[in-house]
Amino acid sequence: MTAVPAAEPQLLDPAVLARISDLELVARTVVDGFLAGLHRSPHLGVSTDFAEHRAYSPGDDVRRVDWKLYARTDRHFVKEFEAETNASVAVLLDVSASMGYGSGAVRKLDYARVLAACLLYFSQRQRDRVALSTFDADVVDHVPPSTRHLPQALHALGRARAGAPGDLPTALRRLAESYRRRGVLVVVSDLYAEPDDIVNALHALRGPGSEIVVMHLLDPAELEFPFEDPAAFQDMEGDDALPVLPPAMRDRYRTLVREHMATLRRRLGEAGMDYFLLDTRRPIDAALHEYLSVRERLARTR
Repeated sequence: MTAVPAAEPQLLDPAVLARISDLELVARTVVDGFLAGLHRSPHLGVSTDFAEHRAYSPGDDVRRVDWKLYARTDRHFVKEFEAETNASVAVLLDVSASMGYGSGAVRKLDYARVLAACLLYFSQRQRDRVALSTFDADVVDHVPPSTRHLPQALHALGRARAGAPGDLPTALRRLAESYRRRGVLVVVSDLYAEPDDIVNALHALRGPGSEIVVMHLLDPAELEFPFEDPAAFQDMEGDDALPVLPPAMRDRYRTLVREHMATLRRRLGEAGMDYFLLDTRRPIDAALHEYLSVRERLARTR
């Protein structure tokens, strides 16, 4: 297979990326090009300074057991290093029916799958443990945090499909049990739920020392409502269809969408969570810049 050249701007076009079935190739191309374009590399999460001990758990590498401490305490402890104390990165991806919408060449889920693959690949490049969960009204797929789980996560992304109705708050609460360890949780969703319910669910998801990054993904038509002809608009999460005269509804619709986004931004900011709006026209590297700004801030305050 011929490698796709990195750092060519047209390759960051979501419509181009969505047509490439090999998510690892897409992620490597985008992330390597993105890193090459930075003036400096942040090298987040690569410190090897000793940080702390924790109790041995089945599956831990026995080479990391502190045998001197064992000789003194008769108990098994594993050494953790600074890079590992806040270096689990999990992408929580909404795969509910509404994520299957796309007014142009790219559906929201197509964009989200590529975005998730790039975030996970980037995180592994920084030596983070990576994890993935997909959800609709319940957890659909779950790949637990590990430095070795990128292939499993990419495979799960490859089989992700939008189809079932969603219940974002309920799904996030159910995922809380899977993410008790300190880390960064990146939620990628169109956020079709009441802001209060979303924020309350994210509070339940957020464990001690964890950081929440919310990437609000919308199609351009959901932002602008450009339709002209009378039509029955189908609810993608249910069976209801509503007859609409788009020109008469456009201003009111746009106002409600702006209010929803403003409320989410304000409430999440008050809760100490990061919020970014993305639409499916934006190149994937824009989302990586947003994410990198969060990781650099966390590295400075850690």
